[in-house]
Amino acid sequence: MVLVFLGLSLFAGFMLANQNPINADMKKVVGSPFISAAISFLIGSIFLGVLSAIMSHRVFPSGAFISSNPAWIWLGGVLGAVYLTSNVLLFPRLGAIQTVILPILGQILMGTIIDTFGWFGTAQTPLTLMRVIGLIVLIAGVVVAVVLPNVLNKDVEAMDKAIQESETKPVLLGWQIWAIFTGTLSATQQAINGHLGALLQAPAQGSFISFFVGFILITIVALVVDKRLPKVSELKQAKSWNWLGGILGGLFVFASVLSVPKIGAGLTITMGLIGQIVGSMLVQQFGWWRSAKASVNGIQILGVVVMAVGVVFIKFL
Repeated sequence: MVLVFLGLSLFAGFMLANQNPINADMKKVVGSPFISAAISFLIGSIFLGVLSAIMSHRVFPSGAFISSNPAWIWLGGVLGAVYLTSNVLLFPRLGAIQTVILPILGQILMGTIIDTFGWFGTAQTPLTLMRVIGLIVLIAGVVVAVVLPNVLNKDVEAMDKAIQESETKPVLLGWQIWAIFTGTLSATQQAINGHLGALLQAPAQGSFISFFVGFILITIVALVVDKRLPKVSELKQAKSWNWLGGILGGLFVFASVLSVPKIGAGLTITMGLIGQIVGSMLVQQFGWWRSAKASVNGIQILGVVVMAVGVVFIKFL
């Protein structure tokens, strides 16, 4: 049974890896990352709402449920919207490498803390020596799979250096801390969503609530920043697959809500990261969703293998 949920989390990460380039292409269509995200959240909310109605015959929670549970169980969608908005802001201030690696470190760190102390309704998992070794191996794998190929790419390294030199050291440090913090928000979101789904005894409904709250917040952000709605003429230019981003995002949240109560936040996040990295490699290799092609190299494959070894240490040794 554990292997089923490990695989489900891996699949969730793969879905997220495909959602990112789809939403990026939609951004080119509508001219705004925030409007693109709002469209994605809207479609995801509709998809999860229909799924919830089919599976549990209800979409919104009852008043009795709302009044009898703590306020923090509704924060998953809020944290997801903050995380998404932050990613848009981080790249032009930190560059490609740190924008990817620092939130990942935050996710791994927070996932470990959540499981160790049993926060947000998760089962408490002691921090054993094998888990510590596994986490170190896992982080090493992330560095090999994600950081090293970009460091070896002179164009990426030069771009990142130019971006970082444009900021003062205190400001740069502030953004670096924020990048790690956004990773902790992502991990917390998954733990909260998992607990909400368990409390409702309806994972699809818990997923819908998180996505719907995120849709409201990201739409407000889009209206404040862009001061407009997408034009019909813009939407007509979208490809049919441009509308899939929200569904893939919804599947990611749904799979996470199913997995967290069964294998914990840490492993759900870890397997999701592996799925995301593998998915990104495949997207680049084949140029899916009009993304730029880039051949997968041995270093990236080695990094994924090292990450998988880390999972074995964390869960099975």
